[in-house]
Amino acid sequence: MTRDERYAGITGWFGRNMPEVETELQYDSPFHLLIAVILSAQCTDRRVNMHTPEIFARFPDPESLASATFEEVFGLIKSITFPNNKARHLIGMARTLLDDFGGEVPSDPDELVRLPGVGRKTANVIASVVYDKPVIAVDTHVFRVSRRIGLSDGETVERVEKDLTAAIPAALRPRAHHWLILHGRYVCTARKPKCDECGIKEWCRHYEEEHISLQ
Repeated sequence: MTRDERYAGITGWFGRNMPEVETELQYDSPFHLLIAVILSAQCTDRRVNMHTPEIFARFPDPESLASATFEEVFGLIKSITFPNNKARHLIGMARTLLDDFGGEVPSDPDELVRLPGVGRKTANVIASVVYDKPVIAVDTHVFRVSRRIGLSDGETVERVEKDLTAAIPAALRPRAHHWLILHGRYVCTARKPKCDECGIKEWCRHYEEEHISLQ
């Protein structure tokens, strides 16, 4: 099977079976999604969602967060991973939004990465979820799944992102991140993929190799 055939089969299946897909992070504004995505680094969406209602109520806009003390923010996120760094990043992010972007969350990933706590993955999440930009965020799930099923052989996040971007049509890219992350979270899990439940195994390189090796 060629890689083009693999891409066509996998994106076609997801398009038919998961036409409407969105982030599992809960938010009510671009600013609050930015907070949630920063908090989600190396932390589960479920845990983040447990804390964000109180955070959003306390900090409804960049002005309120920019004027907060470290202790205030830390107290709200102390049970989330890396609270020290994230508290500093959140306050710095809000201040930079006000100073450089007039308090508005930018849509360009190259501008988003200028915000403290925002790397390439976070920038692409915001750009695709909020602004429907044709970019793909590669997190640990997307990186693992893409390499396992045969969409990329890239050794780095940047290489995998480049491969996915080159092969997936622009109109599908905002959804492709969600397809792959949810597939990795619930089906193509890290330790033991649930191949028997997998809808894309017909086009999966891992399944193909395992199936052939058992014959």
